[in-house]
Amino acid sequence: MTELVSYQFDDGVATLTLCNGKVNAISNEVIAAFHVALDRALQDKAIVIITGQAGILSGGYDLKVMLSSPQNAIALVTTGSQLARRMLSHPYPIIVACPGHAVAKGAFILLSADYRVGVEGPFMIGLNEVKIGMTMHHVGIELARDRLRKSAFQRAVINAEMFDPQSAKEAGFLDAVVSADELMKAALAMAQQLKAINFTAHAATKLKVRKKLLETLDLAIELDKTSGLA
Repeated sequence: MTELVSYQFDDGVATLTLCNGKVNAISNEVIAAFHVALDRALQDKAIVIITGQAGILSGGYDLKVMLSSPQNAIALVTTGSQLARRMLSHPYPIIVACPGHAVAKGAFILLSADYRVGVEGPFMIGLNEVKIGMTMHHVGIELARDRLRKSAFQRAVINAEMFDPQSAKEAGFLDAVVSADELMKAALAMAQQLKAINFTAHAATKLKVRKKLLETLDLAIELDKTSGLA
């Protein structure tokens, strides 16, 4: 397993840990590693926990790629959107244990999971695309529209408002906030709770619940390929 996303399987739970520099930038290589890890988790029939390093889940897409050319930026965002779609339709539960900051694509990882727990502290969670001069892509808009609370959606997407962990919970980025030393305990406790559900019913119900969202994202992915990110 590539070191960009480590894989640990224990007692029916696969823990995927993102480790790509100090901001855990999401590159094409990281996305490929995520797919490999999810393939392995599927073979293991595992509940998935995604986490990062102390203080950060991810600061977003790799800016070296995003700034290298419009074509490279579109290609990276496309693969990132396809990963989000896969997470949303993954047949086993996906939990994100967010150890700190989650910005841009880092926040979209939260919005693509079934359960999200974050940590208390001076951390920022949100979508800063508009702040850094990027028009929000269609997939990002639709994913935020579906997963964020209505009161926070436009503030997050149009105003690039950043949220501390507690307000991120209120906005819909997180489901729970705990102390840093309780993060993995909380994620594992939720994994144990989810073991009680029927995974076949979970997978089928997930696809029913998210049918319109997944169809919307399929169209949005194609639209983003042609409309660009300007």
